[in-house]
Amino acid sequence: MYQPTHGRFEVPDPAALLAELTRQVPATLVTLGGDGLRASILPMLFDADDGEHGTLRGHLARPNPQWRDASPDHEALAIFDGPDAYVSPALYEEKRLTGKVVPTWNYVTVLAHGTLVARPEPEWLLAHVRHLVERHEAGRSQPWSIDDAPAGYVETMVRAIVGLELRITRLEAKRKLSQNRSAADIEGVIAGLTGGTPRDQAVATEMSRERLDG
Repeated sequence: MYQPTHGRFEVPDPAALLAELTRQVPATLVTLGGDGLRASILPMLFDADDGEHGTLRGHLARPNPQWRDASPDHEALAIFDGPDAYVSPALYEEKRLTGKVVPTWNYVTVLAHGTLVARPEPEWLLAHVRHLVERHEAGRSQPWSIDDAPAGYVETMVRAIVGLELRITRLEAKRKLSQNRSAADIEGVIAGLTGGTPRDQAVATEMSRERLDG
């Protein structure tokens, strides 16, 4: 992933950002198959302690041919996109001063490169689905449990999926949040996005957080 030489968009701890994003958004899994590239959207769990860079775990529907792309001979890529928003030049103080401004897009993303391994074992799948459900049901007033469904039904559903492990070999992360702009420009963008859509507001929150952390 391209990073400008100024280095202001780089993330010092990509694994921490990955752990955060896996709780919020699904991955776009990209693999190379016999007929070219394939991509699927799927939730994944991150185990930071399994392997040098950690392991991501997910599953696909068994009829989806992408799981057959799992191979030690090809790299796979999981993309996790956090908040993003269009940034209008009208939000910059620099527009008022010189007019020398253009639009851009702010975003947060992590790329996890690795080797993909298929996990069709029923025991692995059942444990994975249970963990995935518990992760995303946590905090709900009436959380659903996999045990709420008839055991036979769950077994049937598990047979309809194939598990995947992405054994991470390299992590890249980027938080492009106007860090290359002046303090006045950043303030203008935060103010403008705060009054926008929920998507805009999420980026404004990330920008405020970046400013505090920086």
